[in-house]
Amino acid sequence: MTEPSPPVRLGIVGTGAISQIVHLPILAQRPDVNVVALADTDVHKAEALSRRFGVPLVLDTADLIAFDEIDAIVVCTPNDSHEQLTIAALEAGKHVLVERPIAASSAGAARVIEAAERSGRVVSVGLPHRFRPEVVALRSFVAGGELGALYSVRGSWLIRSVPAMRSSWRNKASRAGGGALIDLGISALDLCLWVVGFPRIRRVSCVIGPGESGIEDAATVMLETQEGIALTLEVSNRFFAGEDRYYIRVMGREGSGSLPPLEVFKQLGGRPMDVTPRQPKPRGGENPYTNAYRRLLDDFVRCVSGKSEAKIPHEQIHLMEVIEAAYRAASEGREIEL
Repeated sequence: MTEPSPPVRLGIVGTGAISQIVHLPILAQRPDVNVVALADTDVHKAEALSRRFGVPLVLDTADLIAFDEIDAIVVCTPNDSHEQLTIAALEAGKHVLVERPIAASSAGAARVIEAAERSGRVVSVGLPHRFRPEVVALRSFVAGGELGALYSVRGSWLIRSVPAMRSSWRNKASRAGGGALIDLGISALDLCLWVVGFPRIRRVSCVIGPGESGIEDAATVMLETQEGIALTLEVSNRFFAGEDRYYIRVMGREGSGSLPPLEVFKQLGGRPMDVTPRQPKPRGGENPYTNAYRRLLDDFVRCVSGKSEAKIPHEQIHLMEVIEAAYRAASEGREIEL
């Protein structure tokens, strides 16, 4: 009989909203994970969370990264520190799950990828949409050629406008790297590109809406892939509606697909037919966002444990190149070629 693997010993750097809502509640429940330590510049908050979730240690960030009793680290800090902390953790022999973006620039993303290749450790990015069952289903239709030659992809992530309760690092360009385009656009663009196999982008245009805090609160990006697929992306954190909007539509010569909810139509017998597969419901009434994160964390733990093969996310370099090109296109008022 095979001996069970020892629990993955894990540390979390950054105890903000994403740690409190997703990482700690999910990881603290797993029998195959032992959350050993937390680190945050706000020590009192880290200590309160350590008591709440039964985490034995609160350490300085540098000490947590260097701690020999930790196998893997989750990085949940502001965007401008992702590259530095991820590389430091990889060089210390730790596996890393870093929240998006992998780094604040394409050059930084390349340095993280190089560090991952040198270390032989797992590096994963917090992009939970890749683990949503309906996204995986739509991607399989595209990969199998069932929609025919693609000609258009549209995606959006629109967040309802809410009064700002307090200033945060997300309102500071020096910390966040930008506004809605980097905060929402990275996830929405990754969704669009991942569903269609991450083609290379050759041309980028962008119009942004300057926000009240000096960073954009909306952006519309027009892209063309090397294969000639037109891709349109719209993001905003000043959306006036009853609920947020997270959406993708893929159109091909023989069919189309969109979500949410998942709908797939194909040309069959000379007319469009609904071929949408049934999708599993999240267990226990869990919302799709949290359920997708649960699947992402499961994949990370399995890769760290050697039960699944981890792929180095090279595509994140090109993703950041496209985001940079979009900012440049908006600033210069012209189309940028990559």
